[in-house]
Amino acid sequence: GSLAAHWLVKSGSATYAYDVNIALSKDGGQTWTKPIVPHLDNTQTEHGFVSLIPLNDGRLGAVWLDGRNMKGMKDDHDGGKPLSANMTLRYAAIDAAGKITDEAQLDERVCECCQTSATLSSDGVVAVYRDRSQNEVRDIYTVRKTNDSWGTPRAVHADNWEINGCPVNGPVVAAFNNNVAVAWFTGTGGKPAVKVAFSADDGTTFGNPIQVDDGETLGRVDLLLLPDHSALVCWLSGTADGGAIKVRRVRADGTLGPPAVI
Repeated sequence: GSLAAHWLVKSGSATYAYDVNIALSKDGGQTWTKPIVPHLDNTQTEHGFVSLIPLNDGRLGAVWLDGRNMKGMKDDHDGGKPLSANMTLRYAAIDAAGKITDEAQLDERVCECCQTSATLSSDGVVAVYRDRSQNEVRDIYTVRKTNDSWGTPRAVHADNWEINGCPVNGPVVAAFNNNVAVAWFTGTGGKPAVKVAFSADDGTTFGNPIQVDDGETLGRVDLLLLPDHSALVCWLSGTADGGAIKVRRVRADGTLGPPAVI
């Protein structure tokens, strides 16, 4: 009967000044707590693209993009010139009383507005996001929390997609016991593609990516990991003139089912 919801609330007049608000319910949504802000920096900067995780100890985990280090910068997500301060990836846990603990910075430089995703495997929390290197390579990274500590971020795969601006097209992760799958969009080499990679060790390592789409794709992925360890991947296919939502079943050995239009 426990539920959690999140939304964004403007914190100032700047375009990207907004806070994450989270509310909890213990009675299936009949009543809710007052809004809880999981970040404690009190800056009028961007906080959003949230992923919520029900932790095994009854607390709620939250992962989000946090722009506190970009305070005082102009409202510009275009890249253009190298930023003197960066968007970060952050985490905090919230208990049933609304107490915030375990706040941590998970990555010091990430893509500014690509959705995050997080899930629980048998070994802990697995979070995925689009990284941003000093050379504007924006590949998908994962970071894991095991035994109450966060590890070092690692690339799911080196697509080496160099893009001087945020594509606003984030990854998604799903887990079933120790099996983990990550799906994402990339435009490396000028060839848009939706890919999925599988892990059999709780997201510690991933196999080679498998291309899922069947032609023109705009990304916007979603993912469900099934009990037989195959994945159902969803994406937006087409161009600006028209498109379709498609799904396809994929197995870790690369076997692809037929694409279906939803």
